[in-house]
Amino acid sequence: MRSRWLTSRALGYTALMLLWVAGCLLAGWWQATRALDGNALSYVYSVEWPVFAIAGAFGWWALIHTTPATAEQKAERQKLEQERRNQAQAAKRRPDEEDPDLRAYNDHLADLAGIDQHANDDRSPS
Repeated sequence: MRSRWLTSRALGYTALMLLWVAGCLLAGWWQATRALDGNALSYVYSVEWPVFAIAGAFGWWALIHTTPATAEQKAERQKLEQERRNQAQAAKRRPDEEDPDLRAYNDHLADLAGIDQHANDDRSPS
């Protein structure tokens, strides 16, 4: 079994992280030289860029240590999500099963708001 550090995914992330850190440190150095030339705002940027480099290194570390989901895990996750959706649909109460007191309260609130709640309601007498 290959080490997590030698997979093509890890090597790609490592190359990107090295480019990111080098770019951030270069930008930080550039901002530091501008700050020393008298640009006061560049003092903030000269600190900000190394912080971005550190954040990128933390992100790289997290990506290297996260195992990507297999096709079986993805299928299982989709199956569980579908079951949850089915349960939520089954748990929804139909309007004709609504508690009469709750319905009266909701009607009262709708009247206060000036909303005709039953304009398109199928329960209207025919």
